[in-house]
Amino acid sequence: EEQNRLLQNLPDQPQNPKALRIAIIGAPNAGKSTLSNQLLGRKVFPVSKKVHTTRCKARGVVTCEDTQLIILDTPGLTNPLKAKRHNLDKAMLTDPWDSMKHADIVLVLVDVSDHWTRDSLSREVLKCLSKFPQIPSILVLNKVDLLKNKFILLNLVTELTEGIVNGKKLEVRSAFKEDSSYSAKSPRQVAQASPPENRALESHCLQESDQAQEGSSLDTSSDTRASESRLIAEAQGPKHYGPRDLKDKKGWPHFQEIFMLAALHGEEVDTLKQYLLMQAKPGPWEFHSGVVTSQSPQEICDNIIREKILEYLPKEVPYGVTQVTDLWEEGPSGELLIMQRLLVPRKSHMVMLIGRGGKVISRIAEEAGQDLMNAFLCDVCLKLKVGLKT
Repeated sequence: EEQNRLLQNLPDQPQNPKALRIAIIGAPNAGKSTLSNQLLGRKVFPVSKKVHTTRCKARGVVTCEDTQLIILDTPGLTNPLKAKRHNLDKAMLTDPWDSMKHADIVLVLVDVSDHWTRDSLSREVLKCLSKFPQIPSILVLNKVDLLKNKFILLNLVTELTEGIVNGKKLEVRSAFKEDSSYSAKSPRQVAQASPPENRALESHCLQESDQAQEGSSLDTSSDTRASESRLIAEAQGPKHYGPRDLKDKKGWPHFQEIFMLAALHGEEVDTLKQYLLMQAKPGPWEFHSGVVTSQSPQEICDNIIREKILEYLPKEVPYGVTQVTDLWEEGPSGELLIMQRLLVPRKSHMVMLIGRGGKVISRIAEEAGQDLMNAFLCDVCLKLKVGLKT
């Protein structure tokens, strides 16, 4: 009732409101929901190691003083063949595109720990960017903490940006020595070399310095010879790309900024958040300041339970589970009582979901119940039943 009231109420506009609508796109399992939760400071979007955990577009709301960020957490960009294999709704193919239409800025998330996909943007992401070239785009390299050799980040930046950031050509010439390190003297940290023993790039936020925009090179900060990174001005305006243009394309030359972070642990997420707050433009708020997400409590509940099902069931099995809520009411002590049926198509799936001695379903109920308490800030009594689809 409280959530419905907040969503239906007119926003409590400050004197000079500012707002920014942010679309987060990327391949499935790149960490979009994890990043959204970190920006919100609260878990309201489901997170799983399995692909397609997010099933529909949902909005998260960050209100900070006179500024409101609307985060459009969208399903991973996929194609019709994969959507059919995972029993996905048609909306999962269209929701990311719909989010782009309403966005003021787009974050393109790339999982740098996935060595199979990290060196190029997916065809679906490139299609999305090429259809909306007028929307400012930011490249976010996620899961950098999982890279042992962070020197790889230099190559990834070059590949994914085609060597161009904010209309300037990025020219990297590296000659690492035993004691070499380098840094950039700019308003915010541009790059920072690690200790000599790893000789790896440790930067989590890459931004062109004021000197670089004037054509000067990055300053070295070591007495010994250091690696050089030079930014050379080159006018490069956004343009529309056709299907043939995207055929052999691996990167996008129109990113305005690059951020490197580890969303799971919150590393450098606040740096990105501050940047987004600075990009907000004068305009009315869309939600009341008390709103954290546009989802209903029932939707949050379904998503969290599905997250646990994805974690504990193998392969394609969890994608065939149907959730039915039979009870949702307040208990005698003010706790939230929830009873949900999980329907599966086969007896073998039923056995897997229940587990030996009921251990699997009990663990799912326990972990989901704890997450729901953290989301709703109240006691939750969750009971799950397993049945066959009729």
